[in-house]
Amino acid sequence: MSQPPIPEHAIRQVVIVGGGTAGWMAAAAFARLLNNGYTHVTLVESEEIGTVGVGEATIPPILSFNQMLGLDENDFLAATAGTFKLGIEFVDWGQRGERYFHPFGRFGQDLQGVHFHQLWLRERSRRALPDIVEWSMSAMAARAGRFGRARPDAQSPVRELFYAFHFDAGLYARYLRGYAERGGVTRVEGRIEGVDLRPEDGHVRAVTLADGRRIEGELFIDCSGFRGLLIEGALETGYESYAHWLPCDRAVAAPCALPDPREPDPFTRATAREAGWQWRIPLQHRMGNGLVYCSDHLADDDAEAQLLGALEGELLGDPRRLRFTAGRRRESWNRNVVALGLSSGFLEPLESTSIHLVQAALQRLIALFPDNRFDPAERAEFNRQMRDLYEDVRDFIIFHYKATRRDDTPFWNRVRTMEVPDSLARKMALWAGKGRLFREGYDLFSNPSWVAVGLGQGIVPQHWEPAVDALDEHLVAQALEQMRAGYADTAARLPSHGDFLRATAPSPLAPGLTGGTASGFDFARQGMTSGRGPLL
Repeated sequence: MSQPPIPEHAIRQVVIVGGGTAGWMAAAAFARLLNNGYTHVTLVESEEIGTVGVGEATIPPILSFNQMLGLDENDFLAATAGTFKLGIEFVDWGQRGERYFHPFGRFGQDLQGVHFHQLWLRERSRRALPDIVEWSMSAMAARAGRFGRARPDAQSPVRELFYAFHFDAGLYARYLRGYAERGGVTRVEGRIEGVDLRPEDGHVRAVTLADGRRIEGELFIDCSGFRGLLIEGALETGYESYAHWLPCDRAVAAPCALPDPREPDPFTRATAREAGWQWRIPLQHRMGNGLVYCSDHLADDDAEAQLLGALEGELLGDPRRLRFTAGRRRESWNRNVVALGLSSGFLEPLESTSIHLVQAALQRLIALFPDNRFDPAERAEFNRQMRDLYEDVRDFIIFHYKATRRDDTPFWNRVRTMEVPDSLARKMALWAGKGRLFREGYDLFSNPSWVAVGLGQGIVPQHWEPAVDALDEHLVAQALEQMRAGYADTAARLPSHGDFLRATAPSPLAPGLTGGTASGFDFARQGMTSGRGPLL
């Protein structure tokens, strides 16, 4: 069979500048989706330049990225020392001594078109009611340290167990590199020392390496990290700062030993500190830790001492310090350069969105993939969608700070009393009145996420929607109790997180997580599977 003709204006040379998570995610996606016989992908990276590599937690859309690549989920977890993540536990965010859980998935079941949290608000006014997380499958499994995958034919509540992953970012990049190179991507080792622009339109024509080699391309993907070698260094795109609302501008990260290697927690923890917050991410072989903080209120040495003093196990590596300004490039796509990852912008990893922003940009780039004429309408649409997505994530992160009731340090007083973007102020006002939430445009976080943070940090709406009052009180109360019992019973029947990892491991895991069976747990009987591949 003859090959179809190559389109006249087809992009034939794509050059990815920089490796790390963003670069190899792009390379893997292109190897899968641009395997057309005429578009060649080259990735240029230097082993002399380190990567940030501290973003180790993800959110559920990564499952669709892995499925698009055709990855086996169990192999993926073994190769990246990965664990499952059912949500984030927030400690000391509302007030010191308080904690709440932001789970993946929804709360309960809607009744007759009325959102579950509205039913919960009315029922709460009638009698003492448990925390709303008791109506979340993911939250109840996380509380018990348990996990399982739902079979395709499983029913609720087990089908409501939504998850993402924790993994070692360096191992993830290595894993995707192998995938991309098997798919035809060429890796070039070398440090870029020059960028050649076309004089007629300012497009990037080539990058020059330190040894004099010249890598030409038509479309360039900037994955060079905070410095933005192409998008900023060469094209001077400009940066829109969010520091007015997100004043944290430093981080220090350090790995430590797991407190219990056999049973890593299936959730991330974010603990509010004096001038920021600390992350805790359990992997199979270590715990990832870091402190995000505001340098106006905490010195770098003090921040490092604070982090090291809070570690739960033996320090396994030297602390690494990072500096950043929250915000985004004014254009993620400028001329023939598309910025991904830290080159495109940075939002602190409070809700584990860094890797998702790379994934979302890749999805949009593939959908709007240009030819060598670079239609301005395609570029403008990509930039509009990425701007909206960044602003949506920005507002959700700001919400955590603004919703605090803490007044015990200058930092928390600052964020508690600050003015917020109009887009967030409108959302908060609707929530505070009758618990109303509306998902619009490119919103990443669905209504249950806003419910979790709002209620978790003590912002309880003054009333509920009038539509709730049309429902029979006794039937609603009965339905709520049946749901809650179902979530609790299902969570109790799941295997432990560690047992599930051991049962599904295709090869020996880290010490303390060697292969075996899941303590005799009958996956099929419980509507679960121990098989291979993502099944939600």
